[in-house]
Amino acid sequence: MTTTPAPKKQEFEATERIEAPQGGPGRGPMGGGMVGQKAMTFVPSGKRLVARMRPERVRAVAVVVLGVVSVALMSVGPRILGHATDLVFDGFIGRKFPPGTPDSALPAAVQGRDVVPGVGVDFGAVGHVLLIVLAIYAAASLLAWLQGFILNTVVQNTVRRMRDDVEEKINRLPLGYFDRSPRGELLSRVTNDIDNVSQTLQQTMSQLLTSLMTVIAVLAMMFWISPLLALVALGSVPISLLVTSQIMKRSQGQFVAQWRRTGKLNAQIEEAYSGHALVKVFGRQAEVERAFAEENDELYEVSFGAQFVSGLIMPAMMFLGNLNYVVIAVIGALRVANGALSLGDVQAFIQYTRQFTQPLTTVASMTNLLQSGVASAERVFELLDADEEPEDADETATPAVRRGEVAFEHVSFRYDADRPLITDLSLVARPGQTVAIVGPTGAGKTTLVNLVMRFYELDDGRITIDGVDITAMPRAALRGQIGMVLQDTWLFEGTIRDNIAYGRPDATEEQVLEAARATFVDRFVHSLPEGYDTVIDEEGSNLSAGERQLVTIARAFLTDPALLILDEATSSVDTRTELLLQKAMAALRTDRTSFVIAHRLSTIRDADLILVMEDGAIVEQGTHDGLLASGGAYARLYNAQFAAAIE
Repeated sequence: MTTTPAPKKQEFEATERIEAPQGGPGRGPMGGGMVGQKAMTFVPSGKRLVARMRPERVRAVAVVVLGVVSVALMSVGPRILGHATDLVFDGFIGRKFPPGTPDSALPAAVQGRDVVPGVGVDFGAVGHVLLIVLAIYAAASLLAWLQGFILNTVVQNTVRRMRDDVEEKINRLPLGYFDRSPRGELLSRVTNDIDNVSQTLQQTMSQLLTSLMTVIAVLAMMFWISPLLALVALGSVPISLLVTSQIMKRSQGQFVAQWRRTGKLNAQIEEAYSGHALVKVFGRQAEVERAFAEENDELYEVSFGAQFVSGLIMPAMMFLGNLNYVVIAVIGALRVANGALSLGDVQAFIQYTRQFTQPLTTVASMTNLLQSGVASAERVFELLDADEEPEDADETATPAVRRGEVAFEHVSFRYDADRPLITDLSLVARPGQTVAIVGPTGAGKTTLVNLVMRFYELDDGRITIDGVDITAMPRAALRGQIGMVLQDTWLFEGTIRDNIAYGRPDATEEQVLEAARATFVDRFVHSLPEGYDTVIDEEGSNLSAGERQLVTIARAFLTDPALLILDEATSSVDTRTELLLQKAMAALRTDRTSFVIAHRLSTIRDADLILVMEDGAIVEQGTHDGLLASGGAYARLYNAQFAAAIE
């Protein structure tokens, strides 16, 4: 498309138009309020998020298999380690009795075990068992590392595809979608929400998978060792879940309030920073500081409450775990004393108890994070499900000869279904004509040229270029014939040369310089230290407003379009430069149709046709002198601008 807007900084913001419907809640800066929110449809959104991993199903299966094997090895370790404890215990007891002591004379706790009276600890056997345990733990750790590596690949590939889908979706969305969505809200979905999904998947998938498998494996080992002790350990689970759920109910509201307050504080800081000069001019520093202190104190209160309440989960779980440990230790000791269990079995069971409660605590503490991630995924899915532009037409419909005749045939358009804006509008702009569009704010001037660019679809009628309906042309081909210079100076971070050549990347150095000289960019560039290699920052603050406007005009000049649209293109330049630019644009408009939107009527006196719009309709049309002579709407606008100066 041969237009001046650059993709940097404001790539998702719509061009100016009148009374565009605004929808959706405003968002504070930095995406405040995102963390801690709950998904409205948690289960369907969660399933859809998991379904996006389908292309990685082979790796996902490998992750599950590696996790199962790793957890199984980690679960077997304490049981084997308990055998080493039994070897030490049996050897210690055997050394206390003389050789040949019958089994019936041994303590009840060791009767029937491999106790050899008169023989001490077999350290060789103990060392062999410890080496086996070391090998098992090393293998489990290696498999866990490999699982994490593959899982990271799965998550990042999934998120990368999601970013690709969002970027492609944005390019297919109609301009009306961006009008209804605040820019900060849209950018938050594209950046913050996707990042939150990535972090949630990264942090929860591995831990949730490992935790669930650990609970199953450990529970099986516990029942294998002692069903009685396993039932005692399970008795603490309902109590733990009840305590955790009650704490989470209280903390979740606190977290929502915390991030809402964070968003309000960020908004207050951004507003004060952006308007810092006005704050200084009107002496409102004290009021700004007072407002900041109030918001900061409220954020402190809710943040302290959120962190304090949520911080109770771990101590509560540790307390219940310690109670469970005491009960198991007492019952286990009694079972060892009567010979029902070995000391190694009790030791292994206590280790399993620790392994059993830790995953439950982990899962409980990750619930808020999981809800936040699914809520972010839901917001991204809403963007991906938005209605798209109608499909492009075939390339063959593009006119081969560029004459630049534009015809509106009974065009009707409205932004809102119940508020008509343009009704049954017909006009013809002949090739090479300069058509000026004037009228009060909200009359529909910018809307008219946006319809030519096909930023919006018509409700009725049609617009043709050189006799071809614009809906029969591919959008890229249509916009490739049109050059646009907006009132806002849309530049991106890069050199002045890059900004001029943005609409025509294959332009030669001489062509760029020719466009710069024709639009008087060359006059100020030589005063810059780096000349055309001067880098324009993100805000373009190292150039004046007029200089930025000159660069955008040079960009349109270089593209040599068939149809030119100037939307108040000289509003940011001084009077002398404006006169020079009018001469340059007169040359630029030669042999091409031009639409000029103007508020300063002195700039369009030489237009071939002046259209006066009011409430979406053309109420007058003609030349400057003819419209003044008629004494109608144009004459009233003209006199309103110049009568006071004459008096």
